[in-house]
Amino acid sequence: MQPLWGIDLGGTKIEGVVLESADAPRVISRLRVPTEAAQGYDHIISQIAKLIDLIAADTGHRPQRLGIGTPGALDTHTHTLKNSNTTCLNGRPFKQDLEKALGIPIVIANDANCFALAEARMGAVAEVLPEAEVVFGVIMGTGVGGGIVVNGRVINGRHAIGGEWGHNLLDVSGGPCYCGKVGCVETILSGPALQRYYQSLSGQALKLPEIVKRYQQGTDPHATATMQRLIHFCGLGLSAIINVLDPDAIVLGGGVGNIDLLYTEGVEAVKKYVFNSRLDTLILKPKLGDSAGVFGAALLVSSV
Repeated sequence: MQPLWGIDLGGTKIEGVVLESADAPRVISRLRVPTEAAQGYDHIISQIAKLIDLIAADTGHRPQRLGIGTPGALDTHTHTLKNSNTTCLNGRPFKQDLEKALGIPIVIANDANCFALAEARMGAVAEVLPEAEVVFGVIMGTGVGGGIVVNGRVINGRHAIGGEWGHNLLDVSGGPCYCGKVGCVETILSGPALQRYYQSLSGQALKLPEIVKRYQQGTDPHATATMQRLIHFCGLGLSAIINVLDPDAIVLGGGVGNIDLLYTEGVEAVKKYVFNSRLDTLILKPKLGDSAGVFGAALLVSSV
């Protein structure tokens, strides 16, 4: 079987990996270069080409196809990138230009889809439920996103927004969202949203880990209220996913996903709202850490 090549395009770094195969995903090579996004669109493409050359020199062979995880998504109608926080990519035919620069076919998915794919096939889900058919990967960090994997394949969708639960309406108390709507999941469950909520109660600006610490100490009623809000709305938001997709497993990634109470009290909150008398969906911590994005990008090549 051919090795799998993947690129994780981040805002500050571009990471590449070569896996031995889909069935035996041993890392053959893993290197990175800086993104240097301030130098513009063409420079990012040249940095990816540079990274491919470095990995080719390290491994002694070049890719026949390449998977790439990107911030944002490829619009299925215009074939240009959209919704990327590396803004110089937006509105540009990134896939087409990269294929021209590298001379090989490219498979693109957003970073949340790559996370979901890697955890389904190599990580948390593969470890405890390898027969899982439907997996939902959650990103809850600076923003909120998600990805859907069905039978080992990413579901991109008609608008290339499959899994983007972060912009479903959750509750208007979250206030305005950057997307132009009000009360999106992201306005309530992201790390910055939880910090803003705590500050609105206490008048004090704290980082989320400190808020969690104060909650655990049981001495700060504002921290308790913030964590109770997280538990309630995470349960409500995830129940909507379960009622629609009925996944075998949900993996919670991102900084907010590190909060242990989501796997105890949070699971109990999901049970309150799901359309069933019990909850069989596994709610899992991720296993791959920062590797999920680049591993998922490589696995894209074997899932098309």
